[in-house]
Amino acid sequence: MAAAPTQIEAELYYLIARFLQSGPCNKSAQVLVQELEEHQLIPRRLDWEGKEHRRSFEDLVAANAHIPPDYLLKICERIGPLLDKEIPQSVPGVQTLLGVGRQSLLRDAKDCKSTLWNGSAFAALHRGRPPELPVNYVKPPNVVNITSARQLTGCSRFGHIFPSSAYQHIKMHKRILGHLSSVYCVAFDRSGRRIFTGSDDCLVKIWATDDGRLLATLRGHSAEISDMAVNYENTLIAAGSCDKVVRVWCLRTCAPVAVLQGHSASITSIQFCPSTKGTNRYLTSTGADGTICFWQWHVKTMKFRDRPVKFTERSRPGVQISCSSFSSGGMFITTGSTDHVIRIYYLGSEVPEKIAELESHTDKVVAVQFCNNGDSLRFVSGSRDGTARIWQYQQQEWKSIVLDMATKMTGNNLPSGEDKITKLKVTMVAWDRYDTTVITAVNNFLLKVWNSITGQLLHTLSGHDDEVFVLEAHPFDQRIILSAGHDGNIFIWDLDRGTKIRNYFNMIEGQGHGAVFDCKFSPDGNHFACTDSHGHLLLFGFGCSKYYEKIPDQMFFHTDYRPLIRDANNYVLDEQTQQAPHLMPPPFLVDVDGNPHPTKFQRLVPGRENCKDEQLIPQLGYVANGDGEVVEQVIGQQTNDQDESILDGIIRELQREQDLRLINEGDVPHFPVNRAYSVNGALRSPNMDISSSPNIRLRRHSSQIEGVRQMHNNAPRSQMATERDLMAWSRRVVVNELNNGVSRVQEECRTAKGDIEISLYTVEKKKKPSYTTQRNDYEPSCGRSLRRTQRKRQHTYQTRSNIEHNSQPSCQNSGVQEDSDSSSEEDETVGTSDASVEDPVVEWQSESSSSDSSSEYSDWTADAGINLQPPKRQTRQTTRKICSSSDEENLKSLEERQKKPKQTRKKKGGLVSMAGEPNEEWFAPQWILDTIPRRSPFVPQMGDELIYFRQGHEAYVRAVRKSKIYSVNLQKQPWNKMDLREQEFVKIVGIKYEVGPPTLCCLKLAFLDPISGKMTGESFSIKYHDMPDVIDFLVLHQFYNEAKERNWQIVPHDSGGLRKFTIMAEGKREARLSSYGCRRQRVRRGSATLSNHQIL
Repeated sequence: MAAAPTQIEAELYYLIARFLQSGPCNKSAQVLVQELEEHQLIPRRLDWEGKEHRRSFEDLVAANAHIPPDYLLKICERIGPLLDKEIPQSVPGVQTLLGVGRQSLLRDAKDCKSTLWNGSAFAALHRGRPPELPVNYVKPPNVVNITSARQLTGCSRFGHIFPSSAYQHIKMHKRILGHLSSVYCVAFDRSGRRIFTGSDDCLVKIWATDDGRLLATLRGHSAEISDMAVNYENTLIAAGSCDKVVRVWCLRTCAPVAVLQGHSASITSIQFCPSTKGTNRYLTSTGADGTICFWQWHVKTMKFRDRPVKFTERSRPGVQISCSSFSSGGMFITTGSTDHVIRIYYLGSEVPEKIAELESHTDKVVAVQFCNNGDSLRFVSGSRDGTARIWQYQQQEWKSIVLDMATKMTGNNLPSGEDKITKLKVTMVAWDRYDTTVITAVNNFLLKVWNSITGQLLHTLSGHDDEVFVLEAHPFDQRIILSAGHDGNIFIWDLDRGTKIRNYFNMIEGQGHGAVFDCKFSPDGNHFACTDSHGHLLLFGFGCSKYYEKIPDQMFFHTDYRPLIRDANNYVLDEQTQQAPHLMPPPFLVDVDGNPHPTKFQRLVPGRENCKDEQLIPQLGYVANGDGEVVEQVIGQQTNDQDESILDGIIRELQREQDLRLINEGDVPHFPVNRAYSVNGALRSPNMDISSSPNIRLRRHSSQIEGVRQMHNNAPRSQMATERDLMAWSRRVVVNELNNGVSRVQEECRTAKGDIEISLYTVEKKKKPSYTTQRNDYEPSCGRSLRRTQRKRQHTYQTRSNIEHNSQPSCQNSGVQEDSDSSSEEDETVGTSDASVEDPVVEWQSESSSSDSSSEYSDWTADAGINLQPPKRQTRQTTRKICSSSDEENLKSLEERQKKPKQTRKKKGGLVSMAGEPNEEWFAPQWILDTIPRRSPFVPQMGDELIYFRQGHEAYVRAVRKSKIYSVNLQKQPWNKMDLREQEFVKIVGIKYEVGPPTLCCLKLAFLDPISGKMTGESFSIKYHDMPDVIDFLVLHQFYNEAKERNWQIVPHDSGGLRKFTIMAEGKREARLSSYGCRRQRVRRGSATLSNHQIL
């Protein structure tokens, strides 16, 4: 008889038997149970007196009902992760019970001691490359060994020379208070020498990276700054705001370059296009109005076009475009929207065009990011549906790999807090620098690292205590990524090992922690800057902080919050000095309470470096603030309201003489507005409105005074500046342009990436699709091409596009309410259209893609940030509508026409064939099902702005009647019911399809004013389908404008005794015409339609 087993041994035998019973080895389990009972290896039971009794295996199972059959397997799965925390294995992520050495489950600290490499080991090459260090190498390699190995072989690894542990030496140089509200935007210029911050206090500030000096303040916005971008030439900065305006400044002089007003709601993102084709560049802006604008500008003159190329993407009311991202070569831009749709635009042709709409996500798309390299067309998208997708263009379609945020690391313990969130949401996405991994931030405070090729989860990074909205990859080190969140933590992560390198906590003395809203690395990777919820700028970097110790902790200019005067074009002047902000003399440096800093700090202001001490001491006085308290502030020299100081008069006179001299010499200075000087040099303009930035509450103690805001009450009227100081100030350079050599190399690199992207797109576009085109829609994992007819997702409300000018068309007929657009800003309504100019309303009463069951939703709610859901379908019932007298007459005539027998279209063949399948004639035509976007034939979308050609429509009707395709009533044609011009500027406000041979597209077209672009209130309806040898009579407005701008030429020639003409465009293929008389015809090239006379 065997020795009595220990308690652990007996329980192990029991667990083994249970495990065998749950698997395919039932016979082995039976034999094992028999032997356990035979050798009395089953744990004995104890009675209430403490006596032991034998029991059967069945009794043991019943007594341990809480133990599942796979309990032993779960124990084995948990041992590995627990051991990894104490003694990491050599190959992370590999879980085995049979490992040896550093993979063994019995390993101890001695087994994990790695042998230090000598110099020759570093010099050894493997396939021409230095060897890769083990992940758990004890300490960074010796610099001497690395240098010696590099001398022997001529190459080395960046990870050997600069190990990731070196980032532990990054420290915070300075925390500067420079704004009165939260700062959501921070950016470096292309050289890394300047930092830009955009805040909710409506200001954009420029800081020096090397010493933290405040260099300039860009004023003009009247609402919160939502996004900023610096162009690739380092000459311009653009800022988007919640005031619906994009402002562009010259970085060299801080002069305003353009004020772009094309949105009807807040700006959500702004990007400069990396493309370098020719001298024209693009600046893109997206808004909460569901539009994306492409603003074209000239790289030499820095002049912007007034009207952008605009796409309105509103599949339902309240839709916003929330994010955007350019490809590295600038040929593609992708946007994410709150309607779950990802849209992709192509800039490789003459004008931007939309090429795809991807609808795989089931909730709002909150983040998109193109990969950093141009060797593949890939981008990642993150959504609030709990997934991210890695998209790649292959074989004429965008295919995606799904990254499910619910995925967990195999065998690892659940990080604390991961199961507390019921619905997982992606908050941010990012690529590493080499695009090998994708990093996603989840609302359960975790970061997840994925393989970008296979979609495998590599690491789960935990450490944050609140949601993370900042992920910033290192500019050239693929191992490093930065994360920050609302918990005030800033982490530097090693992506190769999945470990934390350094952590910073933004603790503000006396105010708790500040949420970090944005972070950016400098181009050289030596610095990074962060902004927080309390208005601070945090500067981090290598090296010492002695230069940052020479600046104050609070830096404001006393002119930061002075009121501004705005003209009709939204350019601004300082209200008191009547000067453009960039032409004002150097301001004084003050703290948050408006108190001027000492003289040594005043010399930090550009333009005051060489001033005398008496010129650096502002005049102080005691004034009452808004709360009635008396505070000491900078008030300049004390003057009366009627008599200004002698020095003020001298400065104004010098300024006036300088301007007159420049005008006489023909060198007129650039002013943002027309300036007219009176006798004393004050600005007088009839179109000026006085306004100031809103008083946004400072997130500080209530006892503190925002004295810097009150400084406009008694701003200095003279700052004791000499003429030399003013001239030096006007010639200052705030941000230098890039070196010519550096700029040229970067431009060549971007050009090469753009060419590669065009080549990849062209090659994949020619490949045969991997699926067979059928009538059903795409699979959920794939996107649909532009203008593909949807069949599964039919909304129960009318699809509406945003109107560019915030007008509200209200066309009501016979109880059917047409789609409407309203705006809280302009609140104007276009009058109802006369029923006499429309087709019978009975055509629009059938359910279709343009039918509407609710009119309670307005587009103005997008500005308020309301999350609208699609309205529920209401029960349709006949309602009597209150109509005007003209409407009643039309309704009577309509009832009379309805009493007459309806004239139906002639149907060819039956609905069902002999085999029981639908007749082929009843299938939707190919021009509707086509998955590749084409310029012709025209496939409509709601909100499209078109040019309608009456003559082409007449030709279409004649062709239909001649071929007897379907019955056409000439009396119902629009030219017989109203006075139509040859060309009409219209907008699609209603779409439906009439199924039958042939399938007809029915459009409701609203007239647009050619000048203002607003709807006039009148509309008409048409029906059409694609016919061979019949030219399109509907052309998109942007294509029409593109055709007009081309240089068309008429070239006559003889061919076989017949006089022919060739209409040619430079660099384009020919379109030939043949004619015997003088008659007017349409010529179509793709989608370009022209009117020309043909002469014998």
